[in-house]
Amino acid sequence: MKRFSYVLVGIALSICLVGCGDDRGSVSSVREERQEEADNREEKEPEVEKEPEVEKESEVEEEPEAEEETQDVESSGGYAEGRFGDTMKTYFFDYTVNNAYLCEEYNGYQPAEGKCILVAEVTVKNTFNESIEMYDTDFQIQWNSDGADDYDYPITAYTDPVSDEQFEGTYGLGINEEATGLLVYEVPTGENDFSISYLELFDDDSEGDVYFVYFTAQMQ
Repeated sequence: MKRFSYVLVGIALSICLVGCGDDRGSVSSVREERQEEADNREEKEPEVEKEPEVEKESEVEEEPEAEEETQDVESSGGYAEGRFGDTMKTYFFDYTVNNAYLCEEYNGYQPAEGKCILVAEVTVKNTFNESIEMYDTDFQIQWNSDGADDYDYPITAYTDPVSDEQFEGTYGLGINEEATGLLVYEVPTGENDFSISYLELFDDDSEGDVYFVYFTAQMQ
């Protein structure tokens, strides 16, 4: 009976071992099949080429145009000189020649033969401790020559203004008051380099410092 039992147990163990062996073989086969399918898919699927990365061009910041430097100009040794936009600081007032140009005639005013018109925009500010009276003859024009008569005064010294933008022959400025207007001159045709000057004059007829603003004017 025991021997028979042993035989049955042995047969059962043999069957189990065979069954287990078959199971291991079947699992291995499935794995191999799946691996082959995966390999086949990889071979069939075309590789997608990656687009090359384009480097972004670095943005170049444009440098702002440098503005012309202007300055406050005081006299030294009785003399001072400046350019367009400079503030000339005299004893009584500040004045600035903002710009200037040449033309054949101005608002119907015709210059003498051999001359043309120079139009200058000037700003004047009273810096004195009381109201002052200004004159058109305060500002004299000179051109690039050494002749004794190579200068002149605005046309308002000889005739009435021909536009509302011109300074009058005489005008007042209150304390700290500022005015901008045009000074119109007759100058020789062919000249381009000029200066507008102011000489300090006092009640006792004594003279103070002299100021010049130098510039080049072009025909319009």
